[in-house]
Amino acid sequence: MAPRRRAEEERRTEDAGRGDDRELVVRRFRVEVVRGPDAGVERLFEGKELVIGTHPSADLVLSDRTVSRFHCEIALAAGAPTLRDLGSRNGTLVDGVPVFQAPLRDGALLELGKTELRFDLGREKMRLAGSARDRFGLMVGRSAAIRAVFATLEKAASSDITVLLEGETGTGKEVAAESIHRESARAERPFVVVDCGAIPPELIESELFGHEKGAFTGAGALRRGAFEEADGGTLFLDEIGELETDLQPKLLRVLEQRSFRRVGGAQSIAVDVRVLAATSRNLRAEVNAGRFRPDLFYRLAVLPVRLPPLRERLDDLPLLVDRLLDDLGAGPPESAALRTGAFLTRLSRHPWPGNVRELRNHLERSLVMSEPAPLADAPAEGAIDLDRSFKVSREAWLRQFERRYLEGLLERHAGNVRAAAEAAGVDRVYFYRMLWRHGLK
Repeated sequence: MAPRRRAEEERRTEDAGRGDDRELVVRRFRVEVVRGPDAGVERLFEGKELVIGTHPSADLVLSDRTVSRFHCEIALAAGAPTLRDLGSRNGTLVDGVPVFQAPLRDGALLELGKTELRFDLGREKMRLAGSARDRFGLMVGRSAAIRAVFATLEKAASSDITVLLEGETGTGKEVAAESIHRESARAERPFVVVDCGAIPPELIESELFGHEKGAFTGAGALRRGAFEEADGGTLFLDEIGELETDLQPKLLRVLEQRSFRRVGGAQSIAVDVRVLAATSRNLRAEVNAGRFRPDLFYRLAVLPVRLPPLRERLDDLPLLVDRLLDDLGAGPPESAALRTGAFLTRLSRHPWPGNVRELRNHLERSLVMSEPAPLADAPAEGAIDLDRSFKVSREAWLRQFERRYLEGLLERHAGNVRAAAEAAGVDRVYFYRMLWRHGLK
């Protein structure tokens, strides 16, 4: 095909994709093993992340023993293919450079242990159809990214399939879980939430399964746990990646047998519970590190759903702002300045590291001040923003510290990464990963 004709074909495909904003148009890609025990094996991208590893649940399963169970994944970030190492044992190289996360070019060569793969970005485009709705339960949005999520959640709500909600802190995983419950046949039954990261390890077992009177010091009466409270309804396990390793097999047993025993009890109690889980960690990386059981991950991730960060769905800002202001009880007079086009344009220029949660906090702060509050990606030196949640504030400080530390080391060692890594006392591959994470090359 002539270059001009090919360009016209691509332009028509792009224009067709823009014709329906419910569809996310992406280019197909292919990954082929060109060297190693599995040479000749290949996989096509089919509209979700492509996980490469030796675990049977990986999308591209390799037999190379130098490759980790979940070695790396290729996913779409703002429509572009991006590779992310999943805490693999031997690291991932793209065109000979160790990376933690990096965009992929057409023809890029990936090295995983003794295996080499070629990434081919095809010319053909595919459309990931989204929902016709701009609301799902408590969620709102009209961007192609969120409507693709709505389409998956609608299917999940029509069954009792176990869903693992993944995404950055503040992307609305609990809201998504409650929305699935509200749209399901269990909507009239209980929706019970357990935050596995907020409960002390010594109390989490009792929180989940309950306890008998006298089971331990302080257990003065029988207590029903979350599984009993959610019987007939939905149990949402938030931050499941924080669950202690000694409790993970007990949770797995309940998911498989649908029965459990209270702490200190001898009788098995059967329950009918639909389980949803969420994590801001990458559980595949946690499996590689030995902090999360692979069989429990496999049982929870029957349907993994990634919630996009706010920076990938800025078209949703008008709907999100209206919804959040209504939730905050802000009427038209007091919130008029926060519903203008100028204010929304200002919001669209912010990176939103805390995602929808940060947006809500910003709107609440602006209402208190009776004017748009200042936006900042990271705290000023010596300043602590008490209006931000603990998680968002801590992550902002850590990002600022890491970047300034890396920049300072690189400047001191004239850009010599090996010397900088030695001075930091960390492995060079890990140092490279931090550099890529902060966009420092």
